[in-house]
Amino acid sequence: MSIQTTPGDAPRPSISAVLPAYNEEDNVEKAVRDTLAALKMYAGDHEVIVVDDGSRDGTSAVVTALQSELPELRLVRHPVNRGYGGALRSGFAAATKELIFLNASDNQFDPQELRNLLPLIENADIVNPYRANRQDPLVRRLNAFAWNSLIRLLFGYVARDIDCGFKLLRRDVLDHVTLTSNGAMLDTELLVGAKMRGFRIVETPVTHKPRVAGSQTGAKLRVILKAFRDLLIFWRRLNRELRNERLQSARS
Repeated sequence: MSIQTTPGDAPRPSISAVLPAYNEEDNVEKAVRDTLAALKMYAGDHEVIVVDDGSRDGTSAVVTALQSELPELRLVRHPVNRGYGGALRSGFAAATKELIFLNASDNQFDPQELRNLLPLIENADIVNPYRANRQDPLVRRLNAFAWNSLIRLLFGYVARDIDCGFKLLRRDVLDHVTLTSNGAMLDTELLVGAKMRGFRIVETPVTHKPRVAGSQTGAKLRVILKAFRDLLIFWRRLNRELRNERLQSARS
């Protein structure tokens, strides 16, 4: 792991923070500044990558204006909306540091809680927190309960809150897990794919705050139906991949 030290300091890891954003004009500046403040405190070499996923508001303009002040800030822009998973895949592809810190651009998480994740990553490959006292509408929480229950039925226990938008992972995990989803399935592809290949996933509670600006998209019916369709496709694909990997291992 690439580290940066100063005399008397403990080693600090290099971290790429990835912030997916869709129509977050009113939130993204605070999200960027708060994330950078946490990285400056807890990381060595670092960068913040905002992925503007085809926003129709001024999200990209806000980020572009900040770049003249914040050299660690990078912008990846999609000309059209690809979806949450597509935004994450672009952010992961752009990341250059040893650890990837996934944070939401809606300010529902406190980036300072990165301090709680870093000690855990020393003995794990992915830290996937769960939202303590989740501050989402009832329908969104019910959808999450149903989704996590279905994942557990298909794949066994993976994580308490598989879709938590606040994660820390080693970038090299992405070399071994196939990510194809442009939608809400991306977190499931990542965590289930990692678990099935023997990567270590640990959990810890994180604070979850109410959204005060902008609007959520994850609870829309078309998003939910697409996620369930993608889950069946993923289940078949993962079984095929694991079977092929076992055959290759037996031949070598």
